[in-house]
Amino acid sequence: MKQTNLASLEPPPGAQVTEAGQTVAEVTAARIRDQVISGALSPGSHLSEATLCEELQISRNTLREVFRLLTKDGVLRHEANRGVFVTTPSISTIIDIFHIRRLIECSALAGAHHRHPSVGKMREAVDAAIRHRDAGEWLSVGSADIAFHAAIVELADSPRLSAFYAQISLELRLVFGLIRDPEYLHGPYVAQNAIILSHLEEGAAASAAEKLEKYLYQAERFILAAYSRAMPG
Repeated sequence: MKQTNLASLEPPPGAQVTEAGQTVAEVTAARIRDQVISGALSPGSHLSEATLCEELQISRNTLREVFRLLTKDGVLRHEANRGVFVTTPSISTIIDIFHIRRLIECSALAGAHHRHPSVGKMREAVDAAIRHRDAGEWLSVGSADIAFHAAIVELADSPRLSAFYAQISLELRLVFGLIRDPEYLHGPYVAQNAIILSHLEEGAAASAAEKLEKYLYQAERFILAAYSRAMPG
């Protein structure tokens, strides 16, 4: 299994609680979580306890608390006699993620005003995706795609819904990580995001929501097919 160097995640030496009141375990867990969201840690990556303790200069007890927090979030899984790994989503998880996305995103978009502040975030995400696509930076294209859809959820003006969707986004990045060719995965959807946004900017929220629903069904079929090809057996 792939092992990943996480030395860049090192918290302040000797610090037990940050200025924000978080424990070292919480800060370290958040940083590892960010590595998953960015695509730097892919599904199936092995996290060595001994190596991480040395790299991060934290105790085994602290690291085990990090693992507990991330396992609870579904980011990591523990395998007896093998260690801790980044979670690999199942087909049922993928189906459930897209079901939830259609329920949340399409509803938020259908009721949105074209001058909502989050429309600007959607525009920034589309522009970023185009820049990264043209530069061949496909992990960054995936991050821009996640930012675009998170901004759609923000159209609902519900902090609780946005917080819930942040967890969905984390699981979605794990799904993205299963596909070995990120250009194949993300390439077709850059233009589709731009089309959805253009409809919303023109005040046609209902039309944008209809296109988004078709987009999400298409993306689900696409990812399930790619997943079937990528997984052994």
